[in-house]
Amino acid sequence: MFKKYRLLKWISLFVLFLLAVTVSFVFWLRSVLPPIDHSLEATMVKDIPYLSENNTPNKGKILAVVTSINTMGETGKSTGYELTELSRPYYVFKANGFEVDIASTKGGKAPVVIDDEDMGKFDYAFLNDKEAQQKASNTIAIENINPEDYQAVYFVGGKGTMFDFPDNKAIQLIVKNYYQSNKVIGAVCHGPSALVNVTLDNGKSLLENKKVSGFTNEEELFLIPDAKEIFPFLLQDKLTEQGATFNKGLMYLNKVSHDNNIITGQNPWSTWDLAEKMIEQLGYTPKFRNRTDEENAVDVLITYKTEGKTKAKEIIKKLILSEHKPINRMLIAKHAIIGAMDWKLGDFTNLMNLVSFVKSCESE
Repeated sequence: MFKKYRLLKWISLFVLFLLAVTVSFVFWLRSVLPPIDHSLEATMVKDIPYLSENNTPNKGKILAVVTSINTMGETGKSTGYELTELSRPYYVFKANGFEVDIASTKGGKAPVVIDDEDMGKFDYAFLNDKEAQQKASNTIAIENINPEDYQAVYFVGGKGTMFDFPDNKAIQLIVKNYYQSNKVIGAVCHGPSALVNVTLDNGKSLLENKKVSGFTNEEELFLIPDAKEIFPFLLQDKLTEQGATFNKGLMYLNKVSHDNNIITGQNPWSTWDLAEKMIEQLGYTPKFRNRTDEENAVDVLITYKTEGKTKAKEIIKKLILSEHKPINRMLIAKHAIIGAMDWKLGDFTNLMNLVSFVKSCESE
């Protein structure tokens, strides 16, 4: 009886200790993370100098293509195109003098996925932009598109694309003709699913010997362990199977591949870089744009992953103290949590330390 009492006592003390540690960590975490800035929700195009000042002359049109699928297979889980993967390139194209039309496989209002944690001023501006919303709510059916009207095509990501892009004949025809006429083709995250099953006039797969990036198996299975059962295929596997050289970057960080007129990005964090590389491939120097706090955080994370914590702190000091540029602390904290979920406790500790270090530099 005495031994049982002692055991219960130690268990109780251990539970209380864990509770105290958890509460302390939550309070500390709240102290190092920035508060949510709800004022961003009212952002208009006119509030972003990059979009409202020094407008460049019209250079033509770019077609953005989104999915019409709103559920992931038989799961019943909602999906669609990723808002950030449309809104950000949309405004890069517009700021650089291109008109943008939005098409989908079925036409009409396309289903959209909005992740509140990833939203920035460009994304809210898109939601508050009457012209952009009119286009997103009344997408053109891809089969009704005249490909000759556009200088480039950009395939927006979103898990729905895995179900309606690969076997769409109109998409296949546009991709084939654009590639063979040296027009620019861009695709991000799951968007490169538009490139599979495309056969050129010479009988070869479009993807044969092409360097491409897209959502990786690692990224897919980390978020959805049963992805192999839900999707028709894993994107990385299908791209490789059809002859592509898959160019894989770090998980959930920027990676863009540029193979002649085909430009592909690994995930949502590749979107800015990809859109500006499309402008370059079209023959223009991209208009200057102040990098976002998210992009600066990605630079810090890539430096940490490739060169270690000390180098990452050097980048933080340079960005904040010398160049007076913002860093998104929340994104670094998210990667710390990813590390913990993947049982990489060293990454969790180091990245949370970097979150704290960013805040201390901001206070200097």
